[in-house]
Parts: sequence; structure tokens; C-alpha cells
Amino acid sequence: MLQPLIQDRDRLEQVLRQLPLAPGVYFLKDKTDQILYIGKSKRLRSRVRSYFREPAQLGPRLELMVYQVVDIEFIVTDTEAEALALEANLIKQHQPHFNVLLKDDKKYPYVCITWSEPYPRIFITRKRQFGNAGSSTSDSPKDRYYGPYVDSFRLRQTLALVKRLFPLRQRPRPLFKDRPCLNYDIGRCPGVCQALISPQEYRQTLHKVAMIFQGRTGELVAQLQAQMAQAAADLNFELAARLRDQIRGLEHLGVDQKVSLPDDTVSRDAIALAVGDRYAAIQLFQIRAGRLVGRLAFVADAQSGSAGTILQRVLEEHYAQVDDVEIPSEILLQHPLPEADLLRTYLSEKKGRAVTFTVPQRQAKAELIAMVQRNAELELARIQQASDRTQTALEDLAQLLGLDTLPHRIEGYDISHMQGSDAVASRVVFIDGLPAKQHYRHYNIRNPEVKLGHSDDFASLAEILRRRFAPYLEGKGDPPEADDWPDVILIDGGKGQLSAVVQVLEPLLGDLTLLSLAKQREEIFLPHQRQPLSTNPEQPGVQLLRRVRDEAHRFALNFHRQKRAQRQRRSHLDQIPGLGYQRQKELLATFRSIDYIRMATPEQLAQVHGVGPRLAEKIYRYFHADTD
Repeated sequence: MLQPLIQDRDRLEQVLRQLPLAPGVYFLKDKTDQILYIGKSKRLRSRVRSYFREPAQLGPRLELMVYQVVDIEFIVTDTEAEALALEANLIKQHQPHFNVLLKDDKKYPYVCITWSEPYPRIFITRKRQFGNAGSSTSDSPKDRYYGPYVDSFRLRQTLALVKRLFPLRQRPRPLFKDRPCLNYDIGRCPGVCQALISPQEYRQTLHKVAMIFQGRTGELVAQLQAQMAQAAADLNFELAARLRDQIRGLEHLGVDQKVSLPDDTVSRDAIALAVGDRYAAIQLFQIRAGRLVGRLAFVADAQSGSAGTILQRVLEEHYAQVDDVEIPSEILLQHPLPEADLLRTYLSEKKGRAVTFTVPQRQAKAELIAMVQRNAELELARIQQASDRTQTALEDLAQLLGLDTLPHRIEGYDISHMQGSDAVASRVVFIDGLPAKQHYRHYNIRNPEVKLGHSDDFASLAEILRRRFAPYLEGKGDPPEADDWPDVILIDGGKGQLSAVVQVLEPLLGDLTLLSLAKQREEIFLPHQRQPLSTNPEQPGVQLLRRVRDEAHRFALNFHRQKRAQRQRRSHLDQIPGLGYQRQKELLATFRSIDYIRMATPEQLAQVHGVGPRLAEKIYRYFHADTD
């Protein structure tokens, strides 16, 4: 196996000599051929060589990376701007560990428009999906995320106003099969579910809405004013009145957010940050026509570089996601950027006109940067306070359970059923005191003894934990070194539930901490101990366990309700001879509900994949036996 390049100087020099003195993108890889880092440079050889000269001066994070690099690959580009654009796309595709500068803070919401759908939806979300995200084009439409926004209350107000002003799709799925819902009658929806408007016409409306979240409200108002004048000239007073109402509503947006600058005709972004011990809070103010139209927030690793480096990366990642028209003419900076020329060239080419960078020192622009910095400092204080609360809870829990180190991974388990029917279980995972939903799991209870009228939570919990740790119980894994090995396992219940799980996990108790949390008094029970721990229900460690327990309960209950609803939907279909599970699934996917299947004609039923004329006639007769 190859050694890290920093330990093999001869091979390092050989690899570096292969790098050209030209612009491009480089890949740093580890011994498993995984990409550690993707970077860009106007001189590839010089940039990559700088990592290996004095690794200790790069900071702890990059120093750790350098000692793992085993191979280097590169792609040459014609210009520096092409290198930056290529780097942004490759980072989005591969998500290398050491490129993760921005942290995912679920506090900040985005507005999503699903351009990939024929009739796009618009909604607020706190989870941005990178797989289909980006600027939309006519050839390859992609979902578009606007944000992240700091003021979620104002954002919801704005979206609510937009949905009153413009007729938009209101539901992810139709409410009725053969007619539009009330939203169509009151003018809130153009009848998307019944295709009463073409996808092209609907997208024209949504493009106007997108202009609001692009900071182009003034441009949109000018367009609507021209359309209103034309409608009035054509004596189409109904359309003119509707456009007038839209203009008035849009003019109300941001009426109290005037920003005083010497030239309010120039579009500007102003960015500043506040750096703490662990985090850096970044604020980006979007100013269009002298008005603050958007206030975005980002959280970064404070150890990832200098203040200018962090601002550079934030701007690169942000502008890689936006449409060309959203790039401002001027960007006000708190600190100079280390590669300002490269980013300026890239943005100017993307926008089609010059983009300038300014680090203001006095007067109105400097006061604006100072205001952005104050907001960043306030946000940093909030982040640090939340982080300190989590740290305190982890320290208290470690002391409470007698752990040598802070618990990194906590898993919580719960059972949900209704008198034994539709029994399910859940696993939730907290990493460093915060929910890690990518590790959540649902379980169906396989025990045939658990059925309607007979439940057994003890046996169900034992079954789930046996399935979860089967590889380690059978000696196929090495528990302490496993990536998914929990430090603490929390069972929802008292001594009975805990005892049932102890019987299963007894061989592993030396390598993990198992406990149960009883709801009535929030008592914590440990294996082989008759009395609960002496705790206060309000102390930080217990509150953390309660959050894990409540999240496991919520996750299990939602899955139980979903499974019960599916069973009830299929109960009628199970009675029809020849209609198996897959065909039931196709029918429900097509008609959405039993009521719509009942209303369908044999010809409509026969059009469903897998359902021929003969089976369609059986289905129809089953639902209409009383009318024959």
C-alpha cells in the first residue's frame, strides 16, 4: 500500500513535477482512493506544492488532511474562471470531507421551487437537496433553492403574500380526481390538478414569483405596470385591476427596509462575518434599488482559514447556486479576498458585465458593512449559546453515567402499535447532542405473536435490538471500532423493558452504555440495578435523554400511523380475487384513494399497468355489487 506523499519525498516530487503551471482543478486522494479535497488554482503546481512545504502553518484541519494524501489528480482548464466553475460543480457532486466549510444549520430556511416538475411547487424547507439543485434552464430544469434566510417569520409572510397575489399550485397532490378544489374557485390556484392551465403558462407566473426571491421586485413591478397600462388600453379592466392589486402588494414588501446609500440604482451585496472559537457566522445582505431585499446567513468552521478565506469560499458557494441575473454589480467586503481576481473574473463572465469588489473604509458603505458585522456577531452569540447548552448537556450526561469521554453517538428506541396491530419500532440517532436524521431507521415487528389483541413491548424491543446488533452478537464485527457503534443506548420504558433488552445485549454491555428512561417520573434505570439513578428531571443531561426519547416516540408513532393507514386503504382491495399486492399498489398510485377506484369505469381501471380488462371487470363488480 502506498505511503502518504509527505512521507515519501521522492514520489512527492515526481507527482508535483507532473502538475502543469496552468489553471485547473486538483484532487487530493487518500489510500482508499477517496477524494479528500477538491481545489482550484491559476497555477496548479505552485498551489499544490504549498500544501507540503509547511503543513503545520495550514492549521489543524488542513494539516490533518495533508498527512492523508496519497495521490493527486488534476484537470486543466483554459481560464481561471473555468477552474472556479468546475471546482464548484465537482464539490457539489463529490462532497469531499475537507471541502465542507459551511455547516448545515437547520435554523435557516430556504425557499424551494421545483422546476423539475411540469407544474412546479413553491414551499419553505430547511433541508437543501444538492442532487437536483441549481439554476434552471430550458434544456435541463432543476429545482432551485433561494436562501438561506435569517428571518423565517418575514419569509413566511412574504410567501403568504405571494400566494395571495399570484394564482399558484397549492397542494402537492390533487384533492379531487374529477374537479378542482376550492382554491380554484377563489382564484388562489389556476386549476393545475385538472390541467386547466398549460405548464408553459403556469411557468410564466412562477417566473414572476421567482423574481421576488431573486431580489428583482422592482424589475417585476415595472413589468406589471407596463402590462397594466396595455390591459387598460385594450379595455381589459378586469386584468388591469388584478395587475394593479399585484403591484400594490409587491410595493408593500420591504417598505420599511430602505437602506441609505449614495447610489440606490446599483445592485449590491454586502458580506461580513464574526469569528468565534469554533464557529464563524456570516451574514450577506442583498440590496436592490436601495432596499434590503434579502438577508442570508451561513455558518462555517472557524478553523478553516483566515477571515478572507472564509468569505471567499462562502461567496464562491453562494454564487455557484444562483441565476446569472441575481449576481450584483458591486460586492462590499469586510475583508479582502485572497483570490479576488479569480472570483471577480468568474462572476463578471457569468453575469455578462463587470462585477466590482470593494472593501469600504468610510462613509455610508463602511457603515453598511458595520451593520452587517453587528448582525453576524449577534448570530454568532446565538450559535455559541446553543452549542454551549449542548456541550453542557453532554458533560452532565457523561458525569451522570460515569463515562470517561463525552457520548458521541446516542441511539434511542421505541415501540408503537394499537392493541398489538401494526406494531413498529423506531431508532433515532443523536450525534454530539444533535439529531442525525440520516441515521434514523424504521422497523416492522416480525414476531408473529404480536398481533391485534396481543402486544408484547418487551419481546418487540428485544427483537429490534437483536436485529440491530446481530453482526456483533454473532462475532462478525469489532464493536469498539465500528463507525456506527453507539456510546449510549436509550430504551423508552422502565425496568421491564430494560431487562428484556439486557438479555439480548449482555455480551456487549462492556462496550456500550444501556439505560431506560421511564416517562412517569423521568427515572433512569441501568442494567442490574434495582433503583433508578438519583437525578433531577430538569438537569441538562436528563433533558437531553428526554429529547432523544421524545424523538424516538414521535418517529415510531408517525410510522405506525402511516402503516395503519396503508392497511386500511388496502383492506377492501384484499377481498378481490386475483388482485395482489403489486397491482393494489399500481391502482392506489394511479387513483390515490379507494373512493376514486370505486368511481372509476372498467375502461379506466383496465388502463392501469398490470390490470387487464378481465381483472378490471372484477374490480368494478366488487364495488358495484349492490347496484347490479
